[in-house]
Amino acid sequence: MSTRVEKKGSTSAKILYRPFGIVSSILGGLLASTIFKQVWKRASPGDKSDPPKPLESEYPIKELMVAALIQGAIYSVVKASIDRGGARLFERWTGEWPGS
Repeated sequence: MSTRVEKKGSTSAKILYRPFGIVSSILGGLLASTIFKQVWKRASPGDKSDPPKPLESEYPIKELMVAALIQGAIYSVVKASIDRGGARLFERWTGEWPGS
């Protein structure tokens, strides 16, 4: 049985965290994009180092879907890591958990 303790944040902590969360989300998106481009450059078939965009017809649908799957996985992991790290840092600074 799990002994997880759910932390409740106050309304003021949620409001104070919001700008911090927005900035960290933007930075996380930029970081995830950079990581994805590097991963794709190393893993992509052929000589094209840029990932396919949905409206580029020269890429087969299978390659487009693989790129989207990899990009989504990287984005999700980076976002979750940054969100959790930011919340813990906020809690250390303020003593309050910013989540629900």
